[in-house]
Amino acid sequence: MVTGATSLGLVRDELFATMEEAEQSLEHFIIDRNNGGLLQQAVENLKQVRGTLNLIELTGAELLAQEVLQLATDIPVGAGEDRDVQLAALSNALYVLRRYLESVDASRQEIPELLLPAINTLRLAGAQPPLPESFFFSVRLDHARPPIEAPARAGGASAAEVRRLRQMYQIGLLGFIREENLPASLKLMGRALGRFDHLFIDSPVGRLCWIGSAAIEAQLDGQLLPRRSRKQLFSRLDRELKQFIGNATYEAPRSLLKELLYVVALADSSGPLASQVRQVFSLSSLPFTDHLLEDESQRLAGPGQAVMRSLSSAIREELASLKDLLDLIERGTAQAEAYSNLYNLLGKMAKTLGMVGLSSAASTLQAQLGGVSGWSHEQAPQPETLQRLADAVLYVESMVASLERGDRRDAKLQVAQPGMEAEAFANHQLTEACIVVIDEATAGLALAKRAITAYLESNGEKLHLANVPFSLQAVRGGLRFLEQERAAELIGACADFIQKQMLESNQMPPEQLLETLADALTSLEYYLEGGAVLRRDDSRASVLDLASESVRALGMPVAA
Repeated sequence: MVTGATSLGLVRDELFATMEEAEQSLEHFIIDRNNGGLLQQAVENLKQVRGTLNLIELTGAELLAQEVLQLATDIPVGAGEDRDVQLAALSNALYVLRRYLESVDASRQEIPELLLPAINTLRLAGAQPPLPESFFFSVRLDHARPPIEAPARAGGASAAEVRRLRQMYQIGLLGFIREENLPASLKLMGRALGRFDHLFIDSPVGRLCWIGSAAIEAQLDGQLLPRRSRKQLFSRLDRELKQFIGNATYEAPRSLLKELLYVVALADSSGPLASQVRQVFSLSSLPFTDHLLEDESQRLAGPGQAVMRSLSSAIREELASLKDLLDLIERGTAQAEAYSNLYNLLGKMAKTLGMVGLSSAASTLQAQLGGVSGWSHEQAPQPETLQRLADAVLYVESMVASLERGDRRDAKLQVAQPGMEAEAFANHQLTEACIVVIDEATAGLALAKRAITAYLESNGEKLHLANVPFSLQAVRGGLRFLEQERAAELIGACADFIQKQMLESNQMPPEQLLETLADALTSLEYYLEGGAVLRRDDSRASVLDLASESVRALGMPVAA
């Protein structure tokens, strides 16, 4: 069964419609808090949302929906001002859930960690303890540290030395909490834990300090953000050291070790301690970074796709005006005020693009302002200067198009080096061409399925299939352009079957074979949908295996 992000598209429309009904019912209840019917309707819709997310196994989204449902169930009819915080948390959580599902639907990538802030806000509003950063992280904690060549000094440390080392850690911790000279504070904390480790190698606290030192090293090397949760984590580590001072056999909670290991995994540091810990605990790199989580969290709290599409439409209108001005200047027919209008329009667009997160596009326009400021009716720009500005405008246009499609603003896609705007625009045009090819291929497969249905209903009237082999061969060529050789060969095999067994044969194939042919075409159509081909995502490769089995059942050869 296909689950998770890949199956969201199957229930997207119904799920979003139900969420919208829940949001509207909740909004109306906030206004009319004595209307229990509105609250009940919101709860029923939330149950349906949670059930749907459970069915497609979107773990993080399901947990957020569960927390929303639980808090909404606790809201009484006639809720007073004391419930405003809870109602605000519910509204915010539903908005974040919708934005997260939009992002998953566009990117086919699940990052449940993005939902932890909203989940914890709900839990705090409901007087429940927050979930840790490592909630969705799993690791085995029973690995032993490698042997240490240095002799252990267990029991050889004086109480005064232990207190001094803890005080050293606390001084660094205080600087970290206050965010005062973070590198120096973290180094001081790491130094204290390293000394603890060497003093108590063979004891439980030695293992704790070893892992804690690796986490601090990762925090420093990976330039992780000084989040409140990290400050609380390292403060908790200090409290564990206090427990150890009074009890030498004290063992730290496993939850603390897991949190520290999550920091090591998140930073992906190559430092000596972090590398050693990663190897011992078999920590693989996470599919995200701390800064990516921060950027994506900001996006979830920002405007939705509908707002971004409206904004991109307005920006495109200004781009059209900008291109008209450039055209007049290039022809030499511009009025004197055209140059000042061009400068003002460029500055305004640069600020707008920066506000919506297209920092590369904003920087590109900002870099052109210095040259444009010197243009005038008496001092016209040089052709090469005008060409650079035109390339910059085309690059910006390609970036604005990403807002309309709801693409993730991945830094790798958004950053263009100065002078490389033309190449970036060319890459955008290639992407647009690929999208057109995929759309045409999907339409061709849908047309073939309709033709086969008409052929079957008319008891073998071949006229319905006259153009199908040609259309499928065109689809095959398009997929080869997209470097989808396997899918192209499967579609070619379907086209050959239709040509030989249906058009050139005097006998209509059995209905079972026609159903198998439809299965193959449906599998290929599903493979093309959702953008997996465009992203070079192999998550749907199993669908091609299914199509291959159907083609083999037709008696057509299939390459390995």
